[in-house]
Amino acid sequence: MRRPAVLLIALLAALVLAGACSSGSKGSSKSESTTSEAPTSSIPPAAQPAQGALPWAAPANPMELAAQASLTPETAESLQFHVHAHLDVFLNGTAQLVPGGIGIDITNPGVHTFGSGDQAQYGGITTPCDKPCISPLHTHGPDGILHTESKTPTPNKLGQFFTEWGVKLDATCVGGYCKPDTSVLIYVNGKKFTGDPTTIELADKTEIAVVIGSLPSSIPSKAPF
Repeated sequence: MRRPAVLLIALLAALVLAGACSSGSKGSSKSESTTSEAPTSSIPPAAQPAQGALPWAAPANPMELAAQASLTPETAESLQFHVHAHLDVFLNGTAQLVPGGIGIDITNPGVHTFGSGDQAQYGGITTPCDKPCISPLHTHGPDGILHTESKTPTPNKLGQFFTEWGVKLDATCVGGYCKPDTSVLIYVNGKKFTGDPTTIELADKTEIAVVIGSLPSSIPSKAPF
């Protein structure tokens, strides 16, 4: 007479256990956190491309490239609309230089140079240049800060900055590093971005990370200012 009761108890216990397992599996399928991400062995290091390899220097024709980016250079900085985004570029886990002088004609006598080499900073235009010498989107120094200094409150886009830099950027490639041969990931404020990276708005205090190849120890989630 006890066997049916024993079987019923065993069946109920099995159902409870199955429910607990099901609940646990649902709880583990959360959206991935990207504010801090350890290197993943499944993402191999990026190989050296035949063209467009890092480092990417500031180009020698900044005013021409600014025009290609649909930006209108000025003879001095205009601060009516003044915001800053921040860009990090990583190659196989190592931070890369975002140079100063992008979007600035550093050969113009009206543009002052502070420091030298990779650490040089450019600007300090106290007297307007004799011709357009600075784009409303530019970098002063090698700190990754993307300055928008404009007469009109028009947000710029990441694609415009890469055009000024002379570096290819689209949904597949950054520079000479292209999917699927190389992992190219974009993060905005610590969250993975899967759309067209050229459309990312350079709003104030936006943190953008371009991650090529294997991952760094962590992904920046906030601009460092």
